[in-house]
Amino acid sequence: MANHWGIVAEFESPAAIYHAAEKVTAQGYTKVDAHTPFPVHGLDKALRQGPSHLGWIVVCCGAMGIFLAQLMMYWMNAVDYPFWVSGKQPYAWPTTIPITFELMVLLSAFGAVFGMFGINKLPRLHHPIFNHSQIHRATDDRFFLSIESTDPKFDRNATAKLLESIGAKHIELLEDA
Repeated sequence: MANHWGIVAEFESPAAIYHAAEKVTAQGYTKVDAHTPFPVHGLDKALRQGPSHLGWIVVCCGAMGIFLAQLMMYWMNAVDYPFWVSGKQPYAWPTTIPITFELMVLLSAFGAVFGMFGINKLPRLHHPIFNHSQIHRATDDRFFLSIESTDPKFDRNATAKLLESIGAKHIELLEDA
């Protein structure tokens, strides 16, 4: 028996996929995703997707940039090589603001890029959903709802019947690559 990745159903309109997502999640399915040619307002709530954690990763990386910049400049200017210029103390925090800002932005950008890679489990060179015969239409004019076989409620026959009962036009069972 082949190892199945999940099931994909095709819908013809944004309203149809929105209502399908509501009905599928109301039945208790949790590993559900939508593939649409444009953002559908409210679809993330219908799929019961929580907020992204990427913002917290970026904030933490930015705070780490501020801390590391201040620590680095304190060490270089006040401890390692103190140098008195015009009677001013070796470490004065106002002079460190430009470098602090730049390191904060740099580490925040790295946090955003690599955090997004981690959250999205990238890079993945091939995804089983690309084996669907019509998935290329998700970038043009069709709306797809996928349910992974790792979902606790997944049963290939019962899930297919549910999707058919809520208006799916084309239902396809996908094998794992």
